[in-house]
Amino acid sequence: MDLAPYAVQPAEGRGRRLYPEDESLTRSPWQRDRDRVVHSSGFRRLQYKTQVFINHEGDFFRTRLTHSLEVAQVARSMARFLRLDEDLTEAVALAHDLGHTPFGHAGEESVAALMQPWGGFDHNTQALRQVAALERRYLAFDGLNLTWETLEGLAKHNGPVKKPATWLRDFDAQWPLDLLSYASTEAQVAALADDIAYHGHDLDDGVKSGLLSLDDLNDVPLVGEILAQVRTLAAGYTDIPQKAQRIRHEMVRRVIHALATDVLVTTRQNLQDLAPKTVEEVRGASAPVVAFSPAMAEANKGIRKFLFAKLYRHWRVNRMTYKAKRVTAELFTILVESPKLLPDRWRAPALAGDETAMRRTVADYVASMTDRFAIEEHRRLTDLSIAG
Repeated sequence: MDLAPYAVQPAEGRGRRLYPEDESLTRSPWQRDRDRVVHSSGFRRLQYKTQVFINHEGDFFRTRLTHSLEVAQVARSMARFLRLDEDLTEAVALAHDLGHTPFGHAGEESVAALMQPWGGFDHNTQALRQVAALERRYLAFDGLNLTWETLEGLAKHNGPVKKPATWLRDFDAQWPLDLLSYASTEAQVAALADDIAYHGHDLDDGVKSGLLSLDDLNDVPLVGEILAQVRTLAAGYTDIPQKAQRIRHEMVRRVIHALATDVLVTTRQNLQDLAPKTVEEVRGASAPVVAFSPAMAEANKGIRKFLFAKLYRHWRVNRMTYKAKRVTAELFTILVESPKLLPDRWRAPALAGDETAMRRTVADYVASMTDRFAIEEHRRLTDLSIAG
């Protein structure tokens, strides 16, 4: 496909800065990045990591893996419309959540609080750490040795990083990612696709779980209007099975379409106004070029506010959040107090460094866990009746 001038151009990529490699004769650098992400252990573990509902609560709720796939689908469609590099967009979208702890944001908040005096913790930096250092797949290097453009997208897809975490600051000092500029157009698309995908599927899972009802959505910005349209349309269909379920799916589909269409229309106008001749002009812009319109940005905030109050803080979710934070904190504390309890791969680096390095290793180990493994490991470390 003929790429737009504001897209990342394959011939002008900055390459693999960490370790020199010959590029593939059959795949572009970003196809190769995407494939490395898909085959990574961190990506597979997303299958059993929480999106909203913990793994054992049901087989049909979204996980971090299905969320990442939905983000990639939305992002790739948007990239094609904007004539961007679809493979780079997809690579960033698929890798953006690789740093998530078990139990979603509950686990992250727990680890972040315990690591606060020791360099902090956040899942965006951890995703970069996962692909740059923690994966163990290749003979020649640790990590996945992704291209500069994909690493930049992971670091900056949410915008310039003015106060990087300690590890990211040190990484940037050695391998500069231009943290104070915006990311590529492709990475900005992946970031907005993340918002669009999780609003759509969290509405879907919230209703499917019974924590929300369709009537709860009547006054939610954008969603209520679309739901009313779908209900009117559905009235013309009689005697169809699972009508309520189809109404829910149709509503979610139309919400995603409305959000994505608004981003595409607004972004195209932003690009016409800026008229960037290169991706560097996108990076150096005073604001992101990929954005919602002001009206849709307000509606998007309204959806987020509703989900936060009615779903993420529902009393049943609160109970799981409390237990998840407690399990995560106890795991971290036990392993910091007794790093000799760590498995072989993690024990040696934990014991070889100073206090900060040891705690970072424990954080890496805990962050690598799936929900299921974290629950089992907690039992192994606290229940005498279970073999270690």
